[in-house]
Amino acid sequence: MSSLDTAVRVHGHHIAGERVDGPLLERRAPASNRVVARYAAGTADDVDAAACAAARAFASAEWRRTPAMARAGLLENLAALLEHDADRLAALDSEEVGKPLAFARGDIELGIAHVRQAAALARTSKGEAYTGLAPAYTALATREPVGVAALIIPWNFPALVLLQKLPYALAAGCAVVVKPSEFTSGSALEIAARCEDAGFPPGVVNVVTGTGPGAGLPMVTHPLVSYVSFTGSTRVGREVMRAAADSLTRVGLELGGKTGNVVFADADLEAAADGIVFAAFANQGESCVASSRLLVDETVADDFTAAVAARASALRVGMPDDPRADIGALIHHEHRDRVHAAVLAGVDAGGKVLTGGSPPDDPELAEGAFYRPTVIASVDRESPVFQKEVFGPVLSVTTFGTDREAVELANATEYGLAQSLWTRDLDRAFAVSGELRAGTVWVNTASDGSPALAFGGVKASGFGREGGEEGMREFTEYKTVQFRGEPRVSPFAGAESAR
Repeated sequence: MSSLDTAVRVHGHHIAGERVDGPLLERRAPASNRVVARYAAGTADDVDAAACAAARAFASAEWRRTPAMARAGLLENLAALLEHDADRLAALDSEEVGKPLAFARGDIELGIAHVRQAAALARTSKGEAYTGLAPAYTALATREPVGVAALIIPWNFPALVLLQKLPYALAAGCAVVVKPSEFTSGSALEIAARCEDAGFPPGVVNVVTGTGPGAGLPMVTHPLVSYVSFTGSTRVGREVMRAAADSLTRVGLELGGKTGNVVFADADLEAAADGIVFAAFANQGESCVASSRLLVDETVADDFTAAVAARASALRVGMPDDPRADIGALIHHEHRDRVHAAVLAGVDAGGKVLTGGSPPDDPELAEGAFYRPTVIASVDRESPVFQKEVFGPVLSVTTFGTDREAVELANATEYGLAQSLWTRDLDRAFAVSGELRAGTVWVNTASDGSPALAFGGVKASGFGREGGEEGMREFTEYKTVQFRGEPRVSPFAGAESAR
């Protein structure tokens, strides 16, 4: 990568502004299988040190008494520093995730936009006053920081997902402990260091690297952690909920998805084909909102599916630093094997591979965990490739005959993160979008969004929201302060005579 040297990077944890070393985990770049970094393997003791540092920082006057306007200024400082280091952060994520560098740069740009959005929310934060409750009875409603927040980050968008959480926690006034994926910890450590360069007191942002069992679980169950924001698979999300139950720690879960793209015959079919191919295969399909199911009107299905398959087969699979690459490597070889097994299961269930279905045969890519963009037609609703999250560059195709059948198919999985529909009919767009079970519904677009809009799911895709005003509220507690300007009359019998 152009912004990184070729030496193996060796990292410790980032706790209270200091590096803390420990036994090391090895990270190989998924595109080359070359060792590129070694990260400290966090333990419960490391998590305890980080949580205690965060609790001390949260309780300190230096942070607790920082006005919201000042927190906004610190976030603007952070955004400027991240802009300065954007190329390096993108290179780290590109190398460790395996994604094309151009897509990693886009992730960093969107993450910086979240930092600026959080700064704006901090600058304009306010409470409410209730003045008409009763004579001489007034109440204030405020939102206070929840305390120490644990942020558990996945490997597919390391910097972006962190920046969908961290700035909103800081805008609310929390202190945080971060557990990035053991596969992609580089950008989290760099961002934590930039927080202190921006003026955040040491201990407000801490990072413990390592595995889920070694560092993630102790973070969820730590008594000083008041809120856990987790992004990852539905399976692990359920484990997080169970682990947090004994202490009644609040959790926010952004989990798996199985986005359906409903394409009606009256849609702009050229735009729909372009949009669906992008949304299905961007980031190698390793995205919770990847448009992995195409649901298309049977009257246009043959021609439309052929157009989608042609676009998919034209995508270039290549090394992350190849500017011509559309698709990079999957996160590791074991995951690539699972993706291929899912494709084979889809074929066994009656599906027909139109393009892809195997690793590329380019000898220059032989060492990496690459997989060709794959389109599988003739997929019914019971097929595992329809129901299960593949988390790779795989698009299934299913046809429908009526609007009602389209809605039923779109809702026919356990997930509810996002859905999209494509139509020129405004009445149909309103009617169908209202019937789709998802936290986000896109109309004539897909994999879209803005830092001003909150993001999250329903059903097995989790609960809680990230980004925007709702995302900041996740890191707060609602509180009322009530005032009476004259004595309250006692309701007890005899109180007047006793007085």
